[in-house]
Amino acid sequence: MTHSPILFTENGVAMLSSVLHSSRAVALNISIIRIFTKLRSFLLMENDTEKKLNDFKQGTTRMFKIVFERLDAVEEIIEPKLSPKRKKIGLK
Repeated sequence: MTHSPILFTENGVAMLSSVLHSSRAVALNISIIRIFTKLRSFLLMENDTEKKLNDFKQGTTRMFKIVFERLDAVEEIIEPKLSPKRKKIGLK
């Protein structure tokens, strides 16, 4: 049982255009090739966006690490030193 294909590869469309010569077939093949070109450009944009996002995440993680390390150092300097002999308050 033979049936019409439900999808084409880009190479399949190029090969099909060498067999079919009607103006409708040529117009359809051109539109399919344009769609493949747009899909390829969207894929490249997605990969580029993903790389930029990963770079941003790494940069912010590094920056937050530095900020929190410096805040910890400042907290150690500012925190008052309490005598171990002090009288503790609160619930016992």
